[in-house]
Amino acid sequence: MRRVTEISSVLVIAAVSFAVAQDHAVAPASAKASTVSHPAKVKGSAHVALNPSDMQWMDTPPTLARGAQMAVLFGDPSKTGLFILRVKAGDGYRIANHWHPTDEHISVISGTFLVSAGDETDVSKEMSLSAGGFTTMPARMHHAAKFGGDTEIEVSGMGPFQINYVNPADDPSKSH
Repeated sequence: MRRVTEISSVLVIAAVSFAVAQDHAVAPASAKASTVSHPAKVKGSAHVALNPSDMQWMDTPPTLARGAQMAVLFGDPSKTGLFILRVKAGDGYRIANHWHPTDEHISVISGTFLVSAGDETDVSKEMSLSAGGFTTMPARMHHAAKFGGDTEIEVSGMGPFQINYVNPADDPSKSH
């Protein structure tokens, strides 16, 4: 019973923290005021309900190539704790071989998501995942990704989320 109480306490604290964070969320500088809205919340609780039209899409951070957008659905990927976000991009969008210090879990919402393992991309070994597909990469696993057609994925994991390129020259944030 004590373990259930501890878990319940942690969940309540997490829920309250999330509700407070949502009430004090600051829109990214790249977001236009007319497109920023808070997720639908049940007053007095941490319950969040989002329809696709409620999601606040923004450009991805500089560590990802331009051409993709993301929406944070839960948590803060830059901080410790669970986060859930969506990424959408067009046909041919690529993320060069990289790794993360924490596990990464990806569900394909729409389109085709191609993933390969290793230090270099071998297209003959790419695995193609369609809508409804799922993949998980353990911490430090070297992998690459490519979007086939207009594709949307959901990424979840424990933050802070970091992307480390196998070849530092592939890091878009270093090319400026």
